Amino acid sequence: MGKIAFVFPGQGSQAVGMGKDLAEKYPEVMDYFKKADQKLDASLSRLIFEGPKEELTQTINTQPALLTTSLAILEYFRKSGITADYAAGHSLGEYTALAAAGALSFEDAVYLVRKRGEFMERAVPNGEGTMAAVLGMDRDKLSAITEEVTESGSTVALANLNCPGQIVISGTRQGVELAGSQAKESGAKRVLPLEVSGPFHSPLMKPAAEQLNSILNEITMEDAKLPVVVNVTAEPMTDAQTIKAKLIEQLYSPVLWEDSVRKMIALGVDTFIEIGPGKVLSGLIRKIDKSVKTYAVSDEESAHAVMDALKEEQR
Repeated sequence: MGKIAFVFPGQGSQAVGMGKDLAEKYPEVMDYFKKADQKLDASLSRLIFEGPKEELTQTINTQPALLTTSLAILEYFRKSGITADYAAGHSLGEYTALAAAGALSFEDAVYLVRKRGEFMERAVPNGEGTMAAVLGMDRDKLSAITEEVTESGSTVALANLNCPGQIVISGTRQGVELAGSQAKESGAKRVLPLEVSGPFHSPLMKPAAEQLNSILNEITMEDAKLPVVVNVTAEPMTDAQTIKAKLIEQLYSPVLWEDSVRKMIALGVDTFIEIGPGKVLSGLIRKIDKSVKTYAVSDEESAHAVMDALKEEQR
């Protein structure tokens, strides 16, 4: 058996009721939800467990909700004794990975992502920016299209390079529409508009990055205890100051998820364990490389299934 990576989901994986069964059964899991409520001076746990969905899906709530739930699930999974050689997270999930790797305390991480959500929502007036998934197109071709559209006066950029044939673009509404139309004309299979509250991971997020920088300067970040493969460079990092700089860049730079997964595989990872709600990252990883093993831990049943499967492999 090769190396193991823990990976943590980003926005889009949230669901009302996530983590509730574990929290009701195990006090150490519930502690995460209680600490989040205390730190944010809000009833985040009630929103996570009971909804409403519309409120949970607001960026300002989704980000701390997903981070809290993923780390609470990880707390339960730690009982298995299974440890990771690397960690990574998709966009918001990078903060979860950093907390899991000991670079951030839970309280600082949940506060940071709440502020990050606020800054992202405020950076561009509602309705002026958007995102779309482009399916079945080469990244270099799509990059050339976004550059051309941006030069013509409508900002748009590659935002998430998720897996072969799945790239998300982000920018002004006009920029995304123009780039989407040109992509279809140039051979893209489909262009799917996304229901998002802003043009995340585009140059339009630079005002949010400046605000986040001031908050990050108030936070104590430690060197990570295990390497975290960061979104901006797809390279493993442990140095606290370098990681801080990359978190700022991450807001307006593309998430290099495909590259990050390929990097971990090149470093000897053959087992990816997604920890948190949903199975989005597991699906993307299988599209990147079918030869690696992927598991998803979101509740007690799935945690035990993963524990049993890994024990069987080690025999």
